[in-house]
Amino acid sequence: MSKAYKKIEIVGVSEKSLSDAIDGAIEKASKTVHGLSWFEVSELRGSIEDGKVAEYQATVLIGFKLD
Repeated sequence: MSKAYKKIEIVGVSEKSLSDAIDGAIEKASKTVHGLSWFEVSELRGSIEDGKVAEYQATVLIGFKLD
């Protein structure tokens, strides 16, 4: 029996850290998609306000096994 996986792309956002942005993306995806197996971070970025980091953004590809 062969296996097949699908990848979805989610952008997580946090005012605290890149790690929180990644965690948030995975937690949000887990509420509507079952069988999450792995993730990879494809992009990291953020926004700047008044010379300081205002927001962290992480584009996360999340893989899950198809039924």
